[in-house]
Amino acid sequence: MSYDPPRPAGRLLLTPQDSEAPARARRLYGLGLGERPEPALDSFAARLAGLTGTTYAMVNFIGEQAQFFAGLHAPETAPVVREDGTRAEIGRFLPRDHGFCPHVVVRRRALALGDVRDYPRFAGNAVVDDLGIRAYLGAPLLDSTGMALGTVCVADVMPRSWGREGLETIKSAAAELVVRLERQAGDGLPI
Repeated sequence: MSYDPPRPAGRLLLTPQDSEAPARARRLYGLGLGERPEPALDSFAARLAGLTGTTYAMVNFIGEQAQFFAGLHAPETAPVVREDGTRAEIGRFLPRDHGFCPHVVVRRRALALGDVRDYPRFAGNAVVDDLGIRAYLGAPLLDSTGMALGTVCVADVMPRSWGREGLETIKSAAAELVVRLERQAGDGLPI
């Protein structure tokens, strides 16, 4: 597998360089993660969406070339209608240069964006226009080896004020989930 570094957009680097991507892909493979949707992770995402009152919630594993939502909660009918009349639906895969999770993984810290349009670095991201994402809250899934496997995140189509409570909720969810993932992978059990 090869890894293409991110491309600069003018002087602004939209997707951070991720030197751990190859090692992360191997770790995810060893844990049996990031290759298929997991019903238990879909349930986890649905609970997280309920806790935060958001439109979308994801358990996202970041590989070398793409992001994969092994856990996904999204409405049956996408809330955003594009100019051409189609609905902006979120699928299981996103390119690495879409969204905000690659930033969380490289930063290794939670990221709260109340209105992504207020941040020049994030306002031009494809998910803003393509999917109508206006607010994002995510935390890294840091495993026992110290590797950031991906994220637990929520997103909404309207600006949000996350506050300390939102940050604590997303960080707790990430910490809880990574322990569960490692325990179950170590026991050879399905998630």
